Amino acid sequence: MDDQNVFKAREFGVEQWIDANGNISKAIKLSDFEGKFKVVYCFQSWCQGCHSRGFPTLKEMVTALEGNQNIVFLSIQTVFEGYDTNTYDKILETQNQYDLKIPFGHDPGDESSNNISKIMINYRTGGTPWFIFIDQNDNVVFADFHLNVQNAINFLNTI
Repeated sequence: MDDQNVFKAREFGVEQWIDANGNISKAIKLSDFEGKFKVVYCFQSWCQGCHSRGFPTLKEMVTALEGNQNIVFLSIQTVFEGYDTNTYDKILETQNQYDLKIPFGHDPGDESSNNISKIMINYRTGGTPWFIFIDQNDNVVFADFHLNVQNAINFLNTI
């Protein structure tokens, strides 16, 4: 990865979460996964590309890397439009739809972010679906819409 695209990860700032089993969870922080490689998937429940490309890619990675204790997967609904549809309730529905046993967050932003997802602002995402890779030292080493799933799995298998 080109070093000029690498930047320090910021705290998520997401307060609404469900855990891997779909139960309401305390806020998850970047620091909860110190020393681990973090794969963050950003979506909106109404996003067709999220369902046709993003979630199948995420599911394939989660399945391929099951049991790798050095990697953690997180999924966050990064709301920037469709506030009436992309609600907190949709994250449990989506988690169940794809049978993903990973934490899901809901980030609708707040007044400080003009009600735009804080993840979108802090991680420079360009919409959804979006993948963010954060290394063990909390550097963002990948953030993009386009992800070659097999290359990603090969890379993650080296961690």
